[in-house]
Amino acid sequence: MTKRKICVVITARPSYSRVKTALRAINEHPELQLQLVVAGSALLDRYGNAADYIERDGFKIDERVFMVLEGENKTAMAKTTGLGVMELANVFYNLKPDAVVTIADRFETIATSIAAAYQNIPLVHLQGGEVTGNIDEKVRHANTKLADIHFVASEDAKARVIKLGEDADFVFNTGCPSIDIAHELINQSELDFNPISKYGGVGGLTEMPENYFVVLQHPVTNEYNQAKSDITTTLNVINKLEIPTFWFWPNVDAGSDGTSNGIRSFREKFNPKHIRFFKNMDAIDFLKLLHHSQCLIGNSSVGIRECSFLGVPVVNIGTRQHRRERGQNTIDVTYDGTQIKQAILEQLKKPKNKRSTIYGDGDSGKRIADLLATTELRFHKTISY
Repeated sequence: MTKRKICVVITARPSYSRVKTALRAINEHPELQLQLVVAGSALLDRYGNAADYIERDGFKIDERVFMVLEGENKTAMAKTTGLGVMELANVFYNLKPDAVVTIADRFETIATSIAAAYQNIPLVHLQGGEVTGNIDEKVRHANTKLADIHFVASEDAKARVIKLGEDADFVFNTGCPSIDIAHELINQSELDFNPISKYGGVGGLTEMPENYFVVLQHPVTNEYNQAKSDITTTLNVINKLEIPTFWFWPNVDAGSDGTSNGIRSFREKFNPKHIRFFKNMDAIDFLKLLHHSQCLIGNSSVGIRECSFLGVPVVNIGTRQHRRERGQNTIDVTYDGTQIKQAILEQLKKPKNKRSTIYGDGDSGKRIADLLATTELRFHKTISY
């Protein structure tokens, strides 16, 4: 029996955690062959080099695609995407997959979609149909229109993809694979590793505290000129609260230079004794850290997805997750120091919230692999030359 060749493209650190359990299920499925392509910032050391974690987890990387242009501004994003189309087109031509999988909404994922669709390779899109507050939503919906099979993470997203004109027979609510990882942690009573001794990092916090915050704040691509100012606002609040905090570096996006510079400048000026800064962390360890934290602060989708499932309190800042479905764990604020502080103090008074299954119940990876093995792989859109 010939196995279906499923080519999954991972272009950034968060994308790996979003799809890890699906990769495992594809790899183990008797009717599927995983082809793994790692590209973009997932290969860069300054963003944690997700490729190292991927290989450590036992996955074989078939191709590496270096496509990130320096600059971290809007023009660099556009050029990175163009370079990605050219490089990934060659990769798909050589690998000859039966289907290509693209993930969510990062700007470079559109390169995966274009390179596959223009070569009449069936395209599978994970996590389509959701709405957010910046350029990512446009990319997500563009991926949806280029895709042939849709594995969405919620019923609301499924309805939206169908409203976009996609064939309802090829839109499946599988839930989000990252919830599978969170599901494995539900019964973990305490953190089983020391992030400082295991991952190093930099900063004045040198001993593992009993209670702590986690901060993960990215630039917003259509507000990238505000990135340094926005991160400085959050830094000032956390500095004044003096609660132990584990702070993570941003993704590579327009404005990430501003965010990174803001963090470096603040650290050099104030050297806060209660903050530890990290570039990256294994996906499971990161969720463990979140699971046992008092609160997540920032604008990452992990606060909307995994934290809602785990019941972790979240202070969501700004527009990055605008209009996305939320559980009861989230308080939304603007980039105003007083609002951020009040929301954090309010979350500290609350017990952990009731868990939400908006984005899945913990079995998404297996559902995705089974559907990839049984669903008709066909190219729905006709391209004429």
